[in-house]
Formats: sequence, C-alpha cells, structure tokens
Amino acid sequence: MPASANRWILGVDTGGTYTDAVIYDEASSTLLAKAKASTTHDDLAGGIGEAVERVLDAAAVDPGAISFVSLSTTLATNALVEGRGRPAALVMIGFEDAVLARGGLRNTIGSDAVVMVAGGHTPHGVEAEPLDEESLAAAVTEVAPSVDGFAVTSQFSVRNADHEIAARNLIRERTGLPVTCSHELADALDGPKRSVTALLNARMIGLIDELVSTTSEVLDAAGIGAPIMVVRGNGSLVSADFVRERPVETILSGPAASLLGAAHLVGASDAIISDIGGTTTDIAALRNGLFDFGAKGATVGGHQTMVEAVAMATHGLGGDSEVLLADRALGADLVVGPRRVVPLVVTAQSHSEFLQSQLKRQLTADTIPGEWSTVFLQPTSKASQATLDRVESLLMERIGDRIVAADAVVEGSRDALATRRLAARGLLRMSAFTPTDASHVLGTQSTHDAAVAQAAAEVWSWRCDHRGKAIADSPEEFAEAVTAALVRQSAEKLLATALTSDGLSERAAASEVVAAALDGRPRTSKLVAGLAVPLVGLGAPAATYYPAIGDLLGTKVEIPEHADVANAIGAAVGKVRLRRRVTVSSPRRGLFRVYIGAEPDSFFELEPAREAAIEQAGAAVASAMVAAGAPEFDLETHWDEKSVDVDGRVLFVEGVATVIGTGRPQLD
Repeated sequence: MPASANRWILGVDTGGTYTDAVIYDEASSTLLAKAKASTTHDDLAGGIGEAVERVLDAAAVDPGAISFVSLSTTLATNALVEGRGRPAALVMIGFEDAVLARGGLRNTIGSDAVVMVAGGHTPHGVEAEPLDEESLAAAVTEVAPSVDGFAVTSQFSVRNADHEIAARNLIRERTGLPVTCSHELADALDGPKRSVTALLNARMIGLIDELVSTTSEVLDAAGIGAPIMVVRGNGSLVSADFVRERPVETILSGPAASLLGAAHLVGASDAIISDIGGTTTDIAALRNGLFDFGAKGATVGGHQTMVEAVAMATHGLGGDSEVLLADRALGADLVVGPRRVVPLVVTAQSHSEFLQSQLKRQLTADTIPGEWSTVFLQPTSKASQATLDRVESLLMERIGDRIVAADAVVEGSRDALATRRLAARGLLRMSAFTPTDASHVLGTQSTHDAAVAQAAAEVWSWRCDHRGKAIADSPEEFAEAVTAALVRQSAEKLLATALTSDGLSERAAASEVVAAALDGRPRTSKLVAGLAVPLVGLGAPAATYYPAIGDLLGTKVEIPEHADVANAIGAAVGKVRLRRRVTVSSPRRGLFRVYIGAEPDSFFELEPAREAAIEQAGAAVASAMVAAGAPEFDLETHWDEKSVDVDGRVLFVEGVATVIGTGRPQLD
C-alpha cells in the first residue's frame, strides 16, 4: 500500500442528477480514482452509497485509511431554486409590521407563520423595550404543531442578542424544535435580510441533517470511520456538526466546490467558469486567479441572504430542466427551465412499456393534449403527511400510487397549477422532455435507451404553435431546437456574469441590442457580443453544449480533464475558512462600545476598545475553527476605521475588527 495511505481524502458531491466521488491523495496532490452514480432523491443513501462503493473499488484503497470525508451538495441551492423546504415560523422581536415589506422578506415568508412581539434593542445595544415573553409563549404554543422549526430575529440583535437568546431558550423549552437566531448567522445590520437568512436556515435544518445522517450511515457501512466535512457557499469546509446548526451556509455549496475544483484543474488566471448540472448552471468570473465574494450575500431562488458565498450566478438551467413552449402570442419559441424534472429516458429504465404506450396514444389522438409527453411519478414519501387544498387532494387521489400520464388526470388549468405547486413542495415528481432527452435523440448522449425520447420528440414535433404551425418537421429538428434553446439561454447568462464582473448591469445581457447580436439578426449594422476571456466548462453535460456556446460567444472553450467530477475534487482540496467581525461605535464623545453578541462592553478610550474588539474576534474565530474541524490554523487580522472631520477635528464614528481563520481539516 502506498506510503501516502494515511493522507487519502474522499470527496463526495450530491448533485441534482449525479452523485460524484473521488479519492484524492493529499501528499502527492493526485486524483487516485473517480466514480459516479445517479442521485436518488427519495433516499439519498442509494446514490451516495453506490458512488462511494465504486470509487473505493476503483482506487483499491483500504476504507479505514481514509483521513476525512469532504461533502459538497446542491441540496440547499436546489431547494431554494425549486421553492422547497420544511415549514418554519418566524419570530420578530421589536419590529413593526411594515418591516415585512422590506428586503424581500414577505416573499420569503410565503405561507409560513409570523409572530410579532415587543422587545429589541437600540443601535447602541441598550434595551428598547422588555421582551414580551408571555405573548411569545402563547403564540409559539399555537404555531408549533404546524412547523418543523423556528427562526428568531430581534431588533439590533447584532448589537445585543439577549432577546434572541431568551426567545430561543423559551421556544426550545416549550416545543423541543430547532431554533435559529439571526445573530448567529450574520454580524451586519439589516433586520429584514437577517430574518430572510434565519428563516431559510430554519427551513433547511431537516434537509441537511438528513443528508449528513445518511452520509454517516453510508460511510459506516463502507467501513469508513473518518470525520465528515461539508463545503459552505464561500468554498470553505466545516465539520458536519457545525453545519447541522447552520445549514443555510451550504447555499451554493456545490457550485463553490466546482469552482475550487476548476481552479485546481486549470491554469488560467482569468476566465468565466460555468458548471452545468442536471438542475442548475452556476457561473463565476475568475480574475487574477481569485474569486470574489458577493458583497451583499448570496442570492438564490430570488432570496437575498446574508450568507457569505463566492460571487456567482445560479440559474435553473441544466440537462434535466423541463422544456416548455414559450407563452407568447406568436411563434414556437422553446424555453428550458427553471424547473427540474426526471428525463423521460431515465423514467424509461423502469417504465419503458408504459411510456411507449402513452406516447403512441397521444401521437394517434385527434389532437395533441395540453400536457403532452408529461407523466407523474408516484407521490413522494412526504405527500402522505402534507396539508393539501381541495384541488390538490382530488388530483392526488386521481394519481394514486402509480405512474400516470398527465393528460389522464389533469382536468383544466386549476389542476395544471396544482401540479406545479405539488412539485415545488416536493410532494410530486414529474417526468417530461428535457435537453438530456434531446441529446439522446441526436445521438450526442447514449447513457440510456433513446426510443422513448425519440417517441416523445415526435409528439412534440406535431405540437402546433399559436399560429397553427407544427413546431418541427421531425423529432430530430425538435431536438436540435431544444439544444439551441439551451445554448442560447446559457450564452445570455454567461454574458450577464461577464458584464457584472466588468462593473456593468447584468440586465444589459437581455437587452434588445445584445439579443440581436447573439441571434445574428442585424443586416445593415454590425453588432458583436461575446467574451474576452476563455470559457471553462464543468459538469457532465459541458462537452455536449459548451463548444456551441463558445462559438456563439466567440471565445475559446476549455473542458479540463476530470471536469465531470470538479465538484468532488473541490470538496477534497478545500480549507476551513471562518471570519468574525466585531464592531466598535461611539454613542457619545469619550465612550466606546464593543459589540460582542450579548450586552456590549464599554470603554472610555479608543485603543483599549480596539484591542478588545480584535481579541474578541480572534477568540470567537479560534473557538469556531476548532468546532469546524481545524484545530491548527492561521489568523489574519484587519482593522477598518471610519471617522469624520468636524471643524478641523477628526471624530471617530465606527471601527470594525475582522479576524479570518484558515486551516486544513485535522487529518489525524
């Protein structure tokens, strides 16, 4: 056995379509083996277990010699993009009702419960009003039976978190449910955005806990006793226990891991890196060998959070994205995404005869049904415990516990909308035509039997647009149109990221002029829109689509070796990186307050306050680094100070001590 046996790392990425696994040798920086398995959404253990078993066999390594396991996942990202998550209640302390309209909070809340109670603090950490524990207790008792967790945000809790802590203790004592406090996830002001972040975290605790527990069980069964690390959205690693409490920080975990893997695989210092998977396309700009962090926090699925993440754009555009006919007055434009469905060729693995019979029925019908080539798979395990409205209940009764063609159970627009809601909540799985099916029709992909995809493409080609014209003259022409739609939409998204990186508005990529340039429409004018840096394509479908995207954008495309498992490689090579900021303010001349989480410390001179802030930030980072799995680390300290000149006299306004800890996970 090689001398580096005790330096082996198992990297695992659970994507929307595939679960990837790699064995990476820490000592020689070498990829020993890689493997893939289909992600099993209803039971993640299946896909993870199969991928781990395959990579261990390929590497021929002793499972007991694995130093640690690093896990990246698109679970949280996909949940936000697709609008899924466990029900949670938001407790807001010291806020007026009007705050719900700020920062996208009302959109994030949706149908979840909101509890408003008195309390909170001033900007200087002084209690503004006592916490109304009696009202809180009554509201929590009423709401608890219908939720899986709580999120708590108190006014100016980053200056004094006493009320959030008291509320958390009360809720846990009365309900036993998980509670997320906003000050634990964000150290900046802006109550609405902290509330968005905390609520999303509360919704995801069950999802990530299930993933970590499942992974742990799979590893135990494989004889791997190594600790588990998880990739956060900023590309850093943390321990499994750490992330169980803060699952929202795994937003963009998979994309961040793919970027780390790309940086490891290619030597370009300037590039646009795009990772296309089954569910999403994730795009980021590499400048001078570095990725930027989003200045305002990660935005995913329309939710603006305070989660530190690599600056990237995530779009519901992938190989398994649903193909739809654009809702326009004229023309037969196709739209790909944003919803992920099960490709028909995948469903055909176990239901080929059924799909063929239904497609034949649709093709020979007098009219092509509105829900053509779409089928409903069996309801998920969560469906039996879900609360449904009347239309949803009747629809689920008609579907039952079987696979069924959509046009056999959807009776009008209300049913069609209900299916969308059920799918978004993760209660109903759908199978429909996707770019993956189109690739099988065209022969650019041969993973599955193409017969069902061919039949479905024929049904689609007979579909008429709003002018009564057939969408395509043949199944192959329709498949080419689907591929062209994905290429065109991808090019626009890539160009938007490049424009943003250059300080311009991403909206420019969707402008009439840029659209005309990409579509090649001008005759008398010359319009050019493209990329001035190479395009690095990652993900299993990259080789299928990205050469054409590069041609459209006029740039070189590089698809590096092992790009198909870049996520898992990035997970394996990442580091633990944690940051803590402590703010110092001066509410009046000669008084300096250091905000440490609970009641602030007060000083009468700036220098002792500054030193205390740095010390507190360093101590917090040191403790967190150990908890995150890196007991050996380096610290980087920064002090940023704001002051104003008043009649020639410099007055201190605010100072921020930032301490960043960086280290590799403990390998022993």
